[in-house]
Amino acid sequence: MLTYAVKLTRTPGEMVEADVDALRAAGFTDRDVLDICDVTAYYAYANRIADGLGIEIEDWYPPEPPMGHWGDDG
Repeated sequence: MLTYAVKLTRTPGEMVEADVDALRAAGFTDRDVLDICDVTAYYAYANRIADGLGIEIEDWYPPEPPMGHWGDDG
């Protein structure tokens, strides 16, 4: 699933039927694939809207994840 989401985010023009087939082979239903695609596309869309309008990150949001979060064990 993450391979699909990363590819859709970084190189959307390179998506092929085999990418969906790989999700199906991993046990995802067509509805699951749609949900994965929708969520991935929505985040790309929302980020581009924010970037395009010059929206800045809120003051409360840390510039880097705190130690021990997001896979950073320090």
